[in-house]
Amino acid sequence: MALRVVFADDDYLVREGVAALLGRVDRVELVGTAQDMPGLLGAVDEHRPDAVLTDIRMPPTGLNEGIRAAKAIRRDHPGIGVVVLSQYAESGYAYDLLGESAEGLGYLLKERVTHVDELVRALEETARGGSALDPKVVDALLAERRRVAASPLNLLSEREHEVLALMAEGNNNARIATKLTVSVRGVEKHINAIFSKLGIAEEPVVHRRVKAVLLYLDDQGLLSPG
Repeated sequence: MALRVVFADDDYLVREGVAALLGRVDRVELVGTAQDMPGLLGAVDEHRPDAVLTDIRMPPTGLNEGIRAAKAIRRDHPGIGVVVLSQYAESGYAYDLLGESAEGLGYLLKERVTHVDELVRALEETARGGSALDPKVVDALLAERRRVAASPLNLLSEREHEVLALMAEGNNNARIATKLTVSVRGVEKHINAIFSKLGIAEEPVVHRRVKAVLLYLDDQGLLSPG
């Protein structure tokens, strides 16, 4: 029985070209195509394919719709494999998609796919519940895991993370207390614990607060180099 596939890419020429290539493979039946995330999710609901092939960046934002769609498909239809195509081995995307489990997921780099059979093998593998990862993606994923493991923010509790995130948004202690439905004194205790766990030395509170926020922004990749 042929592998039933849905393919999504916002680029018309890419979409039609890949569709034509897949159409030449006897063991593949292309049952649907889409050009954006809503269209992809709709096609999956309609056709219930064995596997999905999708670009990472699609409308409406052109950022990470492919990743979001892959996670939604695996959550709602765990029997459907999903292979994501990307231009780059971006560690953040790889970790977002594969950080918890690579089961039923694939992540391939467009520039390193040299034959349609590579796509078909990846789709077949994910449809069986396996994974299909480009070695460069594996390296990026391992590097991201090492970075996360080494982050001093891992020492913080869940509540302390929430407090620090609100500090980074520019909230003062009173606003943080209101947002978290706790007392101002409770917020102060959390902030002191954050300072202690992050090893921020005794100095004026405003300086310690800025240092803590900078550590948070750096950990989130929100600081511009230089």
